Amino acid sequence: MNGSLCHELETGLPAADVWEVYGGILVGELIPQLLPEVFSKVELVEGDGGVGTVLLVTFPPGTPGSETFKEEFIKVDNQNYIKEVIVTEGAFLDRGFQKYLVRIEIIGKEDKTSVIRSTIEYEVNAEHTGNRPVVSTNGLAAISEAITKHIKQQRSAQQTPK
Repeated sequence: MNGSLCHELETGLPAADVWEVYGGILVGELIPQLLPEVFSKVELVEGDGGVGTVLLVTFPPGTPGSETFKEEFIKVDNQNYIKEVIVTEGAFLDRGFQKYLVRIEIIGKEDKTSVIRSTIEYEVNAEHTGNRPVVSTNGLAAISEAITKHIKQQRSAQQTPK
């Protein structure tokens, strides 16, 4: 069984500013600080934020299922602001998924704002379709909201006279 889910958030920020965080590994460094209830730790296994980068992501204690998962950046498009990450080990793959891919698109608008579009594409093994694993964009929504708030706070702090 295949499926996809999508979440969009209007940021009120220029696309380039949002991509500065999402385009590399900075987003992985910020999530445990901003949302420790989503991911308690994100470690760089290999790479520099480009295609082929592998991260080891740790869920907070008490999260049901796998404690960790690995994900690999399979697309990083710095012109169109698109990143695709696929889970390669643990978590969703342990729950009957054959594929679990997250696509982040930062879509610039004419009024110098942007939208963060977070899409999950998944495939579930045939033997697990009767008890389909729960797929939700809630975590991605929380991340996009927290990152947007963080960028706005950073911009505000830089503009405040000292």
